[in-house]
Amino acid sequence: MRAISFSHYATDNSSLELGDLPNPKVGPGTLLVEVKAAGVNPVDWKVLAGYLDGLIDTVFPAVPGWDVAGVVRAVGPDTPEFAVGDEVMSYARKEVVRGGTFAELVAVPAEAAVRKPDSLSWEQAGALPLAGLSALKTLQNIGIDPEGQGKTVLIHGAAGGVGSLAVQIAVAAGARVIGTASERNHDYLRSLGAEPVSYGEGLVERVRALAPEGVDASADFVGGVETVTTAVLAEGGRHASIVDGSVLEHGGALLWARSDAKGLSRLAALSDAGKLKVEVAQTFGLDGVGEALDLSRSGRTRGKLVIVP
Repeated sequence: MRAISFSHYATDNSSLELGDLPNPKVGPGTLLVEVKAAGVNPVDWKVLAGYLDGLIDTVFPAVPGWDVAGVVRAVGPDTPEFAVGDEVMSYARKEVVRGGTFAELVAVPAEAAVRKPDSLSWEQAGALPLAGLSALKTLQNIGIDPEGQGKTVLIHGAAGGVGSLAVQIAVAAGARVIGTASERNHDYLRSLGAEPVSYGEGLVERVRALAPEGVDASADFVGGVETVTTAVLAEGGRHASIVDGSVLEHGGALLWARSDAKGLSRLAALSDAGKLKVEVAQTFGLDGVGEALDLSRSGRTRGKLVIVP
């Protein structure tokens, strides 16, 4: 199979190679999936750079990529839940980084897969799992999903790949959403049902003007905002981050998304109900993985970047 791999850590794309690798083995409880689309996430370049070496073992040559949407081409022993030809999506998280989704084929645990909803294109389904589960887990942790009625939530990085999904999940749960973003993305946030506020000096005052009594909860998908969060959080409010460890020093939670078929099914249901849209910013072939990672590193992309092998 054709795949992108790397044989050593690098903070740029110099270690990435496009070539042929052996097809993945298909063991018990495993699906061999022909990759139609795979989302790009910051964890991809962080693993490539070795930043997560203290948390995750990497076996070289390693294939990056954690999201996948595709077609089942083989089913391992004792895997009755799926059949060849099924269309699936999965957050193929592994304790060891080795065979990722930036390839023509990937082996995925059946327990981490769900059937792809018809409401999502291949690109949208491939972009959803990791970002969607990160958004969903954060909102559940701070008490917004599924019962957000009457609550106000502040979402930092609201126009990004994770933040834009969190806005929609929170709105679907009945919450009032205030979202931070650059001014060029304010109309986009309004279209999702959020009240936008600009980054920068005076952010606390701008949030307080919208929520004088403070916000009930805050979700951080950008980092570096904990002092703002604590300044606008109402008494007893809850907050969490997926990017900034300093949240722990301020009484919040630091979260990491895990494979969760139940959560994926909830995201699929929201999509089928017309309450969750996945914005795909740009797609790339396997030969464009480096360019996609550069854009992800920049942190300025609205929506999701997707690899289409």
